[in-house]
Amino acid sequence: MFSGAHVVLYTRDAEADRAFLKDVVGFEHVDAGGGWLIFRLPPAEIAVHPTTDEPKHELYLMCEDLTDTLTTLEDRGAEISRAITDQGWGLLAAVRLPSGTELPLYEPRHPTVHTGSP
Repeated sequence: MFSGAHVVLYTRDAEADRAFLKDVVGFEHVDAGGGWLIFRLPPAEIAVHPTTDEPKHELYLMCEDLTDTLTTLEDRGAEISRAITDQGWGLLAAVRLPSGTELPLYEPRHPTVHTGSP
């Protein structure tokens, strides 16, 4: 029924954040026209959490080795905006996009349904 998921990041500096995803993160991409890059994401999963606050959506990039991933991204010029913390369900950190937005990364310690890298 579904062929994939399309994630949209709204940002104050789309051009710089696109360059970051292309050059620093290294995501494969296509140009949909006029510099509008669409990036291939790794396999994904979706979770539904209860809240008493306003409903929201969150995006996390999962990795098998968060320390190694952060080292690689930092070597490519990424700013680590949140150091690794142990949340019990996994290790959590974040990098800062050029627009200032944080991009959370985590190494899960819970069962996952996705199947490796693209």
